[in-house]
Amino acid sequence: MYLAGVGASRGPVGSGESFILAAMTDEQLVKRICESALLRGEFTLRSGRKSSYYLDKYLFETQPDILSALGERLAQRAGEGVDRVAGAELGAVPLACAASLAGGKPTVLIRNEKKAYGTSKPFEGKLDKGDRVLVVEDVVTTGGQVIEAAKVIEASGATVAAIVAVVDREEGGRENIEAAGYGFESLFTKTDLGVEQ
Repeated sequence: MYLAGVGASRGPVGSGESFILAAMTDEQLVKRICESALLRGEFTLRSGRKSSYYLDKYLFETQPDILSALGERLAQRAGEGVDRVAGAELGAVPLACAASLAGGKPTVLIRNEKKAYGTSKPFEGKLDKGDRVLVVEDVVTTGGQVIEAAKVIEASGATVAAIVAVVDREEGGRENIEAAGYGFESLFTKTDLGVEQ
């Protein structure tokens, strides 16, 4: 058995050897996120804002050690009172799946647009009236996308227990989410990552 994660290696592909991911402290996780996904330059964000840095969620969400560690932390936020974990496409889908695997809660995947064929649902997975749902998000700037995802959940008759993001850029997202009536928490903030605008 091989140990993979911070400072570890694993067996060759196809060797039949399994591996486990090493547990990470918050400090180690922040370091891994920054090493793998913090980019400097001139960027336009989804909100239309300009930024001198970009946290590329796809770079950190595609690393198994980081995704596993995030899944564990998100699953802890679900707790006993939550029935399902939801994430909006595309960025929050791996996070919702990782949290589901870590905590044993079913997932709901929120579409950006309702599909025009088959069931024509705005989400995938099972969502029952009265379900309490933890909504996970990758990086929050203004909170617009995750608020829309929360509205889809509520329109189905379920309740949004809370919204949890991996990183809050501290640019108004928390305030917008809370003003929309949802509880909000982030695992980390821009300040935690040591980023200055």
